[in-house]
Amino acid sequence: MNLFRSRVSSSIVSTMAEELGSSASTATSSSRAKTRSFWPSLLRWIPTSTDHVIAAEKRLLSLVKTPYVVEQVNIGSGPPGSKTRWFRSKSDEPRFINTVTFQSKEDSPTLVMVHGYGASQGFFFRNFDALASRFKIIAIDQLGWGGSSRPDFTCKSTEETEAWFIDSFEEWRKAKNLSNFILLGHSFGGYVAAKYALKHPEHVQQLILVGSAGFSSESDSKSEWLTRFRATWKGAVLNHLWESNFTPQKVIRGLGPLGPDMVRRYTTARFGAYSTGEVLAGEECKLLTDYVYHTLAAKASGELCLKYIFSFGAFARKPLLQSAPEWKVPTTFIYGFQDWMNFEGAQQARQLMKVPCEIIRVPKAGHFVFIDNPTGFHSAVFYACRMYISPNLETERLPEGLTLA
Repeated sequence: MNLFRSRVSSSIVSTMAEELGSSASTATSSSRAKTRSFWPSLLRWIPTSTDHVIAAEKRLLSLVKTPYVVEQVNIGSGPPGSKTRWFRSKSDEPRFINTVTFQSKEDSPTLVMVHGYGASQGFFFRNFDALASRFKIIAIDQLGWGGSSRPDFTCKSTEETEAWFIDSFEEWRKAKNLSNFILLGHSFGGYVAAKYALKHPEHVQQLILVGSAGFSSESDSKSEWLTRFRATWKGAVLNHLWESNFTPQKVIRGLGPLGPDMVRRYTTARFGAYSTGEVLAGEECKLLTDYVYHTLAAKASGELCLKYIFSFGAFARKPLLQSAPEWKVPTTFIYGFQDWMNFEGAQQARQLMKVPCEIIRVPKAGHFVFIDNPTGFHSAVFYACRMYISPNLETERLPEGLTLA
């Protein structure tokens, strides 16, 4: 059982950390880190570090009852055969993907979970116990987010940016020696999962796209409102900020020691007063707030993908809808009834797909359907994967409360 207790190698963490806040006594620490270590974290302008992210993750996952292992999976310094490191990074040091694997029954199908933009794997904390009863759950932080390495982000195009995430995920898959797994992605993570499955369909049994981004483009007729908004001075300013890659995380960092309170206001509102489903309990909200702050305030890296993947208004520059005829993996879409991501994009894609596809809607849930209505979300995932977890119940009825679109 000790094998499944959370552990992170201190030597690996020190290798991947860009900012170490408490390592003055470590011989291998940089002089910069040593200087910073003299200042208590509360006195720093941005009171966080990679160590803080890992510690906040451990505290949040203390709410999970299923034993788990945390590991930093080495993906090297860049894609094999590439003349570039993780896209022109000045450092040739290896990079790591923060990976959490939960104990499961023998022969359980593998479900890999990929978080969305501005998030990290800990956002699924309400789901790990239930899903681990049927699957071998592996949750990751994408390169440049959460507790994973945060290389300098130097991509200059949509193609390079997609490759940053797709290729790093593929190197992670190779390092873990995985194949024939179910791949679940939320929001931007759904976009990455879909793009990965288009490039490497031989490894993916099934796709589950939860509130997936990237199906609509700015050319859609429904984006006319955006054109009108851009013509206003407010729209012009916001569009300029977007194209300048001004991210929400920069606001949190700019607030310095006031950043944690801003995040607390957001989480208590979004998952409390304005929740569309189950409100987070006091301890849940406290630990999630702490975790969210440290993942947002840490060094900018993967977040800088925003303007290359989406234009202002979150319209994909390379919409997945255009690739729907090339789909080779059976796919299930899951949306909350109150999700701001429009499920009609998935309906349009289904008409073009040549593989099985279904769309499930979960009541009392918004974009974070797995937090808002975890029970409904679990039922949707189990139903989507019924042929893998209950082969004799492939025609099982849709659970009560869920609807097919």
